[in-house]
Amino acid sequence: MDNSNTYEVFAIRYASLTGRKASENFIGGDPHESASDLDYFVWLARSSTRTFVVDTGFDAAVGARRGRRMLIPPEEGLARLGVDAKSVKDVVITHLHFDHVGNFGLFPAATFHLQDDEMAYATGRHMAAKFFRQAYELDEVVAMAREVYKGRVRFHDGDAELASGFSLHRIGGHTKGLQVARVHTRVGWVVLASDATHLYANMNETRPFPIVHDVPTMIAGYRRLRELADSPELIVPGHDPLVMRRYPPASAELEGIAVRLDHRPEP
Repeated sequence: MDNSNTYEVFAIRYASLTGRKASENFIGGDPHESASDLDYFVWLARSSTRTFVVDTGFDAAVGARRGRRMLIPPEEGLARLGVDAKSVKDVVITHLHFDHVGNFGLFPAATFHLQDDEMAYATGRHMAAKFFRQAYELDEVVAMAREVYKGRVRFHDGDAELASGFSLHRIGGHTKGLQVARVHTRVGWVVLASDATHLYANMNETRPFPIVHDVPTMIAGYRRLRELADSPELIVPGHDPLVMRRYPPASAELEGIAVRLDHRPEP
């Protein structure tokens, strides 16, 4: 039986942020409402023939400066799932914010998959305004530009199939070039939404996240996520602590660190 187009999919929780108010996660959120904490993930999709890492997280120094708590280095989380970062051939960068691209140097053999619009946005006129540049690290954007000159970045203009059962789809909204990954699994098509919806509630309640390039595009992205997934429950948000509760651990040893996303989640 050929399983080359059916993937195991994992979320690796590498950091967290507590004490965050709802007004920081929802446009129009009540500033007195709390309990809107964030988790930080990198994702792994692997079949019998291909391995994709989706995003690389932030490093400890950047996380500490930005007040995030590192739980496990992303490369260690991958190693516990049997993946050596040094040997990974394909890394998807959903967008260039600090918490999604910070460790790309740990993947020396990889091709980085990035949208044209994201590089243009991160190096263009919008970055003159603090509102748009606040989630980018200048050194990381410059370093990724150096990788372009080395021929290690594969650019995409919209949707792209990287392998049977694994494709990328530009969503925009949060940043101009945000992309998501659609992965075929044993339970159907799963969408790794990254920051197209930080929390389940952003999408389910149409309450956009306040770090945003284009609000109407962000809201349209919620509909696009539903079109890409086989069912809404198979959309995996980028920062929701509920992900760790709704999906089973990858193993007993990885309880609290990694969960299997190729399962139907608990409600």
